[in-house]
Amino acid sequence: MVRGIDGIDKVHVMGVGGTAMSAVAGLFREAGCQVRGSDQAAPYPPVSVLLDQLGIPVMHPYGPQNLEWDPDLVIVGNVIRRVNPEAIAVLESGRPHLSFPQAMNKYFLSNRRSLVVAGTHGKTTTTSLICHLLHAQGLDPSFLVGGVPLDFGVNYRLGSGPHFVIEGDEYDTAFFDKGPKFLHYAPSAAIINNVEFDHADIFKDLDAVIAAFAKFAALVPGNAPLLVPEGDPNVPAVLAQAGAIGTTFGVERGTWQATEVTRGAGRCRFRLTNNGRTAGIFETPLIGDHNLRNTVAALALLHEVGAVTPELPAALAQFQGIRKRQEVKGVEGGVTVIDDFAHHPTAVRETILAVRQAYPGARLVALFEPESNTSRRRVFQAEYADAFAQADVMLFYKPFEKPDNLAPDERIDMDRLCADISARGTPARMIPDIDALANEAAQVALPGDVVLGMSGRDFQGIHARVLTALRGRKGI
Repeated sequence: MVRGIDGIDKVHVMGVGGTAMSAVAGLFREAGCQVRGSDQAAPYPPVSVLLDQLGIPVMHPYGPQNLEWDPDLVIVGNVIRRVNPEAIAVLESGRPHLSFPQAMNKYFLSNRRSLVVAGTHGKTTTTSLICHLLHAQGLDPSFLVGGVPLDFGVNYRLGSGPHFVIEGDEYDTAFFDKGPKFLHYAPSAAIINNVEFDHADIFKDLDAVIAAFAKFAALVPGNAPLLVPEGDPNVPAVLAQAGAIGTTFGVERGTWQATEVTRGAGRCRFRLTNNGRTAGIFETPLIGDHNLRNTVAALALLHEVGAVTPELPAALAQFQGIRKRQEVKGVEGGVTVIDDFAHHPTAVRETILAVRQAYPGARLVALFEPESNTSRRRVFQAEYADAFAQADVMLFYKPFEKPDNLAPDERIDMDRLCADISARGTPARMIPDIDALANEAAQVALPGDVVLGMSGRDFQGIHARVLTALRGRKGI
């Protein structure tokens, strides 16, 4: 029998409905392995579409029966707990198993140059952009991204070039490895986009986050590029703990910087400089100051690793973006409906400001589903009020229920949040019925307005529901 990769033919992926886990499944499938997966329930788009296209069957719910096809290797996602009946069956049988970061290191990164993009925000956009820029220049990269780049339509790729671009997540690895995923990625060059407190379910405080990023920074070889943002308040502590030296990037600041920035018609033009010397004139379709910083970081890394050709400016101008990152889902009756992944208060604020910049004069009706482990907690209660108040109208869906038994005093107080936002001049309320939420958004939005729906999940199909409600609205 011809084995798929290093003697492994049959690979089973637990938690395959997750974006990153579906990418791992795709990589093993492309390497020639037979791949199946399991999850608690059937995956939802875009992961379900990807798995269907790959012909990877998904068994659900979890259970020992899912292992009856006798896989050679089980990849265990970090959503899996030790008490999971399928995980118990894996452990009791002694079947070979790895976390997905361990599998990435062993089977895909060891013979390639690993370019790792880390940071609290902007990882997916920056990683996707680097992948596109390498590919458009003919450098044939491999990659794994925690989203779906529109230029590829998939969140993974196994190329023949020397680079493997991977999104470096600081979240924990598996129930048998509580360290951050990015500690497994053996970076030969890296970006740390920013450092803030996040993932309140696994990090005690900001110091714990800084310590995790310091461990990552220490993995970057001393003579290798480590790109860090100029002016980030927490990055100096990361570098000091790691004993590392970073090369800075930014907008009008840093070793690598965007200068002479002009914006218009949904695009941004700028001069990229390195220590004051021009490295090129570029134009990007990405909107918002945060995305301009992401772009400078990506361009700087490519220059630092010598992956630059004359095609680079044209490649950047052609970048299509990422699903669920300021993704326009449709326009009905003059109302633009946008999907975004933002869930941390900083990401929410930056996304709202970016949309305002792209649609000057439009009223912004924002919808939000508190579904992440951070957004469902009270830790950012005040910060969320400030961020959401940047919208013109704020409508919330009920917090997503997870089997984590959060105590009432740990949960975000939605009544207080709506009251605090309203006190800042932005009408806000929670609507616990998804169809009622969509209908309210459609009624509030006027021609020329923007409806921005933010969630890390599919948000119960809210964007399509809003578009349907807009089509049915009288007078449009």
